[in-house]
Amino acid sequence: MTEAPAIPTIERFDARLIRVPLTRPWGSDVTSIGVIATQVTRSDGVIGWGFSWTPQIGAEAVQALLSHDIAAFAIGRPADPGSQWLALWQHLHEAGGGGISTIAQAGLDLALWDAAARAGGTSLPGFLGAQRERVRTYGSGVNLHYTQDELVAQVRRWVDAGFDAVKVKVGKPDVAEDLDRMRAVREVLGPDRALMIDANQRWELDRATSSLEVLAEVNPAWIEEPLRADDLYGHSELAGRLRASSGIPIAVGENLHNVYRFDDFLRTGAAQIVQPNIVRVGGITPFLGIAAIAAEYGAAVHPHLLPELSGQLALCMRAVPGVPDALVEDVEDAGFGALGALIGPSPVKIENGWLTDAPHDGLGLRFR
Repeated sequence: MTEAPAIPTIERFDARLIRVPLTRPWGSDVTSIGVIATQVTRSDGVIGWGFSWTPQIGAEAVQALLSHDIAAFAIGRPADPGSQWLALWQHLHEAGGGGISTIAQAGLDLALWDAAARAGGTSLPGFLGAQRERVRTYGSGVNLHYTQDELVAQVRRWVDAGFDAVKVKVGKPDVAEDLDRMRAVREVLGPDRALMIDANQRWELDRATSSLEVLAEVNPAWIEEPLRADDLYGHSELAGRLRASSGIPIAVGENLHNVYRFDDFLRTGAAQIVQPNIVRVGGITPFLGIAAIAAEYGAAVHPHLLPELSGQLALCMRAVPGVPDALVEDVEDAGFGALGALIGPSPVKIENGWLTDAPHDGLGLRFR
């Protein structure tokens, strides 16, 4: 009887912090992003590369968690991706069930998926099984601080680049100013392109209700994070109010950090669209779980940021009858490839509003 080949184990795990300058700052205090580049070496000699990510706050804490607690946990354990994720989450739970802990977990999880795909001689979409050749993208920007002229110019750039959907920030002190800005944006977009709006947690319940009554004029495709991200009751109440008025769907997820919170928001009807950030939820393993939960509830999944990785996973997501396919967010001048942060070319290509896979091994994301 032939013995099954032994599962390789994790022999070594390393993490290093790099700062990647932004060519288009997200604000006066956000001029770079923190990337913690990770490397796992398996007992069979295969090497995998991953990363954790946080725009401005906590990068040093993430690196410390990776270099100490996560490395100590990982060495000697099986290197097949996903098998140890829950055990590690439970191990780290004393430090928190999400946030810094899950952001750090992604550094190991992504490296293990990269190693597995490389061991199989393929890319991540090849390893998971691509379901489509391309996915739609939308233009996005951190632009609440832009003047109206700057915002309109940005939207024109997106239209000229072939995007048929864009997302812009709202949340000015006076909603009348938001409406003026959105009217100007809608004029550039025309009636057929989708306009998504993102309040970045700036409102409370009554303010969100009254603001969206006003902004419904520009026909938003969704309102993103209208309230504090962890306000489950508030989002549920707002969803009921919106169903009775404008019908604008609520999108949340970039600041939800584990599968349980996504289930809470979907089960209670507090969100109709979810936007997991693959790093913030802890990597590919939990992202796949969140996508499966969303499918059960008939909710759309539009991954948050990181198009070089989000795009690869969007290519692999199975179609759900009656549910729109994933949209991939492309923040202007913020892709790792555009910022010159990668060794080699980007693993994806975005052109005319569509993302396609480019030839690469594993995740195709190695940082300089």
